[in-house]
Amino acid sequence: MQQSKMNIVIAGVGGQGILSIAGVIAQAALAAGLRVKQSEVHGMAQRGGAVEAHLRISPDPIFSDLVPIGGAGIVCGMEPMEALRHLPHLNPENGWIVTAAEPLVNIPDYPAVETILAEIRRLPRHLILPVNEMAKAAGNVRSGNMVLLGALSTRLPLPETALLDGIARLFHAKGAAVVDVNLKAFAAGRTAACA
Repeated sequence: MQQSKMNIVIAGVGGQGILSIAGVIAQAALAAGLRVKQSEVHGMAQRGGAVEAHLRISPDPIFSDLVPIGGAGIVCGMEPMEALRHLPHLNPENGWIVTAAEPLVNIPDYPAVETILAEIRRLPRHLILPVNEMAKAAGNVRSGNMVLLGALSTRLPLPETALLDGIARLFHAKGAAVVDVNLKAFAAGRTAACA
């Protein structure tokens, strides 16, 4: 397992499952005996507005739930412009940016996606995944957030089993088929991140 301290910023647009990713990570950290602080900003989530979650994980006491500028080991974006917008939080020495390649165009002056992706590719530690395509292959395009969680899992100080248990608990009420699709999406993201 990697270091046990980790700061994570997860960003996207309302309806993309940002808070589900954060919830699974937080539950897995607690199950692993770590301390967790989580903060969420919902914005205009129901109208396609920005949503972000800050997660801080540590074996030691955590005194703030917000990740400081330059303090995130991971910035995760459910869509590339939101990932790039949160770049100031990324630790410039060893931070990873992990993002979906597909944009969610929710504003009239959304920049060209290739321009955004080119900026992300300039960073030394980045992972850009075709999340929608991978989620669809797993059985449901709405499981894209679990694809990204799978990719993140390779860089988290948490056991994979704790994350899998968290996914199963999160989707249990929706039935075994939904749990299975989300576990497949997680596995696809994890495999892609290890490739």
